Amino acid sequence: MIPDFKRMAVFAAVVEQGSLSAAGRRLGMSTSAVSQHLRALERHFGVVLLNRSTRKLALTDAGQRVARHAQSMVGAAEAAEQQLRLAHDAPLGQLRMSAPLGFARHVAPALAPLLAAHPALSLHLTLADEMIDLIDARIDLALRAGRLADSSWVAQRVCELACVLCAAPAYLAGRAPIRGLEDLPGQQWLGPAHAEAGLDLDLQGPGEQRGRLRAMPRVTGNNQLSLQQMCVAGLGVAMMVRIDVEDDLRGGRLVPVLPDWAPPAYPLWAVTPRRGTQPAKVRHAIEAMQAYLLTLAGSRP
Repeated sequence: MIPDFKRMAVFAAVVEQGSLSAAGRRLGMSTSAVSQHLRALERHFGVVLLNRSTRKLALTDAGQRVARHAQSMVGAAEAAEQQLRLAHDAPLGQLRMSAPLGFARHVAPALAPLLAAHPALSLHLTLADEMIDLIDARIDLALRAGRLADSSWVAQRVCELACVLCAAPAYLAGRAPIRGLEDLPGQQWLGPAHAEAGLDLDLQGPGEQRGRLRAMPRVTGNNQLSLQQMCVAGLGVAMMVRIDVEDDLRGGRLVPVLPDWAPPAYPLWAVTPRRGTQPAKVRHAIEAMQAYLLTLAGSRP
């Protein structure tokens, strides 16, 4: 048998308020509706809970015993509602998050203020360049870049990631100057693992000029950070995410190649396994990542 929580709650409100009319105002019900709930409760259990008169109500012995439990039930329900509101408004619990390996450098500074401000929030971070199943890995939030495959997951655009062609000064010093797009295919290229058969680049230049070229990478890899390190070591030219190489550009370890020509920016997505209202921990984490990345992108010279 399913407990009659609603009628118990009405009874508890009558006891707390001292009258049927006051309980009705508290619950947003008419006095007659409150009376009907009480009569139904008493009839169902065959017990009189209240002695009623035109002037006052008096609890019976059974009513006094039941009232304590009914009021405890209402208190527990209110406490549960408060926890639900907290879960909606304040980030708490464990946030299980995944991100590409090369993006680890951005997760820490982006989420550090959030974690510092909310001691009830903890983080479990999985770093992987391959696509992992959010359900199997119990991931609340995944950061993914570029074009997304069709899926039942929910994707929210966080920002656009600008890209830059770059190389180390040592690499450029030992080769003929790169003056135009025609000089790019003959360079030593570093590229992602899927570009072993050839790297296709679409570039946008001055006055909305567009260029397209194909190059054969000498080095390919499935880890963006490793490609960046090889680029700094002077092994060739690479297309890199601008915020990833900003320190290397500032420090002179890398320099832009054909700075008037740029690869198109590509989107960074926050991917979640559920639709509808997201838990506060997910919403706050997305907002923190977005604020940090937009600030970082806007700070470059």
